[in-house]
Amino acid sequence: MRRTLLALPVLAAALVAAAPASATPATSPTAASPPTAASPASVSASATATGRWEPAPTPPFDFPAGARCDFPMHAEPILDEVVQQVLETYPDGSPKWVAYKGPLIVRVTDTASGAALDVDAGGSAVVRTRPDGSRLWFVLGPVLTGFGENGGTLPRGLYRLDGTYTLDIDAAGGKKLTMLHGTADDLCPRLAAAGAS
Repeated sequence: MRRTLLALPVLAAALVAAAPASATPATSPTAASPPTAASPASVSASATATGRWEPAPTPPFDFPAGARCDFPMHAEPILDEVVQQVLETYPDGSPKWVAYKGPLIVRVTDTASGAALDVDAGGSAVVRTRPDGSRLWFVLGPVLTGFGENGGTLPRGLYRLDGTYTLDIDAAGGKKLTMLHGTADDLCPRLAAAGAS
């Protein structure tokens, strides 16, 4: 079923133009979040068919040493109440615009040292998926995303982005961050310091 939300451009513009959520420590929860941008969210068939809010769980993920940080890491949600709603679909029924909200706290662990951080990834997002598989995120608040070596506009690392920004992820996984107002906190040095103490 094709659904078109006429107010979507206004919503996306408002999301990008809105004042950012106040910066919070990486260990505190907030009230709304999309799935982490570290791994693409899957959109359930029922969400596509109904247009209602549906669960959008964030799977655990791992990176070997050197992929994001100098050490191997594991990330796993410890609080995940993220929901998604398909706002508009393509003629074939695949999602074009999807909104995300709900609390998400991810525990990121340096698996070599055992050091861990609980990271608030509790932003809100409206995401456009293009026909080539690339995605454009309009985000307000924190999300967790990784950048590989020469993989985008930030150096290699695992970042907690917070504020008002867009994240354009090309079909190959390259990321272009456009920060209107906010912060990009690389968690690698924090985990390394925690592991050394």
